[in-house]
Amino acid sequence: QVQLVESGGGLVQAGGSLRLSCVASGRAFGTYNMGWFRQAPGKEREFVAAISRSGGSTHYADSLKGRFTISRDNAKNTVYLQLSGPKSEDTAVYYCAASAFVMGTERSLYHSWGQGTQVTVSA
Repeated sequence: QVQLVESGGGLVQAGGSLRLSCVASGRAFGTYNMGWFRQAPGKEREFVAAISRSGGSTHYADSLKGRFTISRDNAKNTVYLQLSGPKSEDTAVYYCAASAFVMGTERSLYHSWGQGTQVTVSA
């Protein structure tokens, strides 16, 4: 397992932008595929984006239409999620997660999770 700590959440105006960060513990960060999920009040946790070990491959939820960008810096043990033009429906708790095997969209593929960071989008 690996310890993950998210940061960067907060209040953002619709049409603005923000960047979430997730820092991993240990020396094996480069062996993990990483993902971002989110959970809005009253809804199930849903997939947002994923990135491969070296950052060479990425995958996004179809419904997000390019408003999210995932990236990573293995030298800093950090994965990022950039939100561009956030909408009110993007209000949620955002979680990062690690998978030692494959990059994917299902929660069951990820063995380690952060505590989450709250993103609130104002009108």
